Amino acid sequence: MKKESIKIGPVTITGLTKPDSVELFRSSVKSGTPLDIAICNAHTAMTAFDDPAYAEILSHMTVFNDGIGISLANRLLYGSNFPDNLNGTDLIPSVLSEIGVPLRIYLLGARENQVLLAGKYIESVYPNHKIVGWRNGFFDLNDCDAICEDINRAKPDLLLVGMGNPRQETFIVQNRYRLNATVTVGVGALFDFMSGTVIRAPKIVQAVGLEWLFRLLQEPRRLFRRYVFGIPRFLIEILKLKFKGSVTKPVRSL
Repeated sequence: MKKESIKIGPVTITGLTKPDSVELFRSSVKSGTPLDIAICNAHTAMTAFDDPAYAEILSHMTVFNDGIGISLANRLLYGSNFPDNLNGTDLIPSVLSEIGVPLRIYLLGARENQVLLAGKYIESVYPNHKIVGWRNGFFDLNDCDAICEDINRAKPDLLLVGMGNPRQETFIVQNRYRLNATVTVGVGALFDFMSGTVIRAPKIVQAVGLEWLFRLLQEPRRLFRRYVFGIPRFLIEILKLKFKGSVTKPVRSL
């Protein structure tokens, strides 16, 4: 498995092909080796720039790249491209389709009706896997005892946490020592899409890197600040790194 460690500001991203990322899931599940995955887009990285505590949380996870902003940062800093775009909305379906072993899956996040519908979707489209539990994402991060106990009773191979950044990664890292799920993943808006409550951008819009604009037009009030102010701020930070020469060459390994 060829992988590359690419530092984008305070975040170190593991560059993998999609088949290699699926193999990483498979090998972790089969061996019982804990694996915690965060998926980093420009908003995630900008949050890490602004909040060193969140950057520290991400340092305890395997971080995948998501979206045109992070890809552009890689090209600006290193003149290279990521092997694949590993956004959670596409990666998790690929894992469920291709992993080749039955999974026990717990869903945590979104609203009650959304997470319930997402669970039904997974069981209908990927019948080899079993939803062993679910819960909405509205709870106090400082009071997770009952939630962790429920997850542990379900004994999931895969814990999908869809609560947005930085909340989902904070939950995973803060509670990892007492969670028995083999693989955990922060999946953002995945449950919204799987439940059908949010419509995914057409394939052609995704292909040209404008899915963010489609989402902004769908949810302007919620996403305006993130995209209209956040993306330019992120690019300014990347340009600062480039012109200061504050970059570390990517590390490649097998």
